[in-house]
Amino acid sequence: MAATMAMQRSVLPELLDHLPPTDPRAVRSRRDLRRVNAIMGNAHIVADALRQKCTQPPRCIVELGAGDGAWMTQLAAALPPEWSRVRALLLDRQDTVTGGSLSALAARGWAPEVITADVFDWLPAAGPELDVIVVNLFLHHFEGDRLRELLNMIAARCRLFVACEPRRSTAAFNASRLLGLIGCNAVTRHDAVLSVRAGFAGHEISALWPRSQGWAVDEAARGLFSHLFVAAASSATGGA
Repeated sequence: MAATMAMQRSVLPELLDHLPPTDPRAVRSRRDLRRVNAIMGNAHIVADALRQKCTQPPRCIVELGAGDGAWMTQLAAALPPEWSRVRALLLDRQDTVTGGSLSALAARGWAPEVITADVFDWLPAAGPELDVIVVNLFLHHFEGDRLRELLNMIAARCRLFVACEPRRSTAAFNASRLLGLIGCNAVTRHDAVLSVRAGFAGHEISALWPRSQGWAVDEAARGLFSHLFVAAASSATGGA
């Protein structure tokens, strides 16, 4: 624990967030991230949390910061076959969701929809209940009051929220500096180091979650390099 907490959280701009979606370096980096996510096992970590909290498949799952949509396809594949006919909303401020991701989701019986918008603009105008909201490697882009604001908006719009983020630890930091060994490009290697420094440890997300009655919150390290946060409203029992 001491080695984990010794590294102070630091949020700096990542290259991929500011490259044009069609830039070859960005295209390659998004491809790299599919492998990184597979190594981290984040889709299975979130799928396990969803199965534990939902006694029946939700009607709608929203992913904030969906990127090219590949991670949502990994999540769908990690869930039981009976989780079909799920409405999957893929939100990102860049229009980068691929046709392959949409086809893969549709093949599992899911109904994918792409939303190109800024999360701070879209969430306040969204319906009062989106069932389930998930994020993968997304919250670490925000800090302080901005992160608290985002979490408050999420809490007002869903009954179950699951976030899988980088773990801020010495082991994760050391591993992030070795991504060149699996062929990741310069953008991915640069951003991975920043992601770990901006990642989470302990109960840092829980401390910013709205302190209102009716939420059961759990936060802990998962897998080798991941940090999981789950918030379930009391009304989420019986499915989201």
